[in-house]
Amino acid sequence: MPKKHGARGDASRKDAAEATKLRGSFAHDSHPPAYAAWAGAAEWIEQRRGPDVAMPTIRAAAGVVTVEPGSPFNLAAVDPDLDGGLDKQDAKAMLAAERARIQALQERLYAERRRSLLIVLQAIDTGGKDGTIRAVLEGVNPQGCAVASFKVPSAEELDHDFLWRYHARTPGRGMIGVFNRSHYEDVLVVRVKGLVPEPVWRMRYDLINDFEHLLTASGTTILKFFLHISKDEQRERLEARIADPQKHWKFDPADLVERKSWDAYQAAFNDALTQCSTPHAPWHVVPANRKWFRNLVIARTVADTLEAMDPQFPEAAKGIADLKIPE
Repeated sequence: MPKKHGARGDASRKDAAEATKLRGSFAHDSHPPAYAAWAGAAEWIEQRRGPDVAMPTIRAAAGVVTVEPGSPFNLAAVDPDLDGGLDKQDAKAMLAAERARIQALQERLYAERRRSLLIVLQAIDTGGKDGTIRAVLEGVNPQGCAVASFKVPSAEELDHDFLWRYHARTPGRGMIGVFNRSHYEDVLVVRVKGLVPEPVWRMRYDLINDFEHLLTASGTTILKFFLHISKDEQRERLEARIADPQKHWKFDPADLVERKSWDAYQAAFNDALTQCSTPHAPWHVVPANRKWFRNLVIARTVADTLEAMDPQFPEAAKGIADLKIPE
């Protein structure tokens, strides 16, 4: 027993000595390696962008309407039937090319492991969030991509501030994160349904802007897409779910109740788009009646944004090119 105890003691002393040696290599900041790695990425981000400069400049694909920061916006000014004059079959071929770009750039982003991309999708019921995710991110390595879908908050989530559950799901360095619904639910659903008093949800616009500024300043590029469909299109999509037995699982009778609040939701969307389109995280309104057009322009915007981020593979370890694999 004493011998075994002594062996463990020797091992512990050895581990402690190694830990001390390792800490010594970071003596300049007195922080463990994990913190030093984060600090290194933060310093690199600062050098690339500066503390208050949005990078990269996000330019949406043709056909997408970017909400001008500081200007009032009205969804009624955007025709949800727009298709950019494109042919459906040609658009599908172009979508395949954009997917290939996203796949290649996502690999570089994951390997670089210094920045991240957050894609936010908002829409009214049947707007096409799930379909967009499937179509745009098809073939992307799931190791470097995570989708968060936000439903009715749990009891634990309600015990925290309204942004707590969203912040916990933001993408880490090297990752593409997708919010299927998002923190904007707390100025949309809660407003239309009267779940909190008006003074509470009104102050959330500024809090959301601060939250997104924090993310962008920390190296997360944010792409926010509002999928804009017409009321007639929503009716057709709901009817299709009722008519097809294989789509019955997607139909929720509550959607019919929500449809009665169409005008209230449009007003809430307009305010959110107006109040929260900022230089560091602008809103993009996508005409979404035609699913194939929606998928193409979102994929192209994602690919163009990743290209503007210009992620790079890290430098290989010295001598790796000269290594020989034994027989």
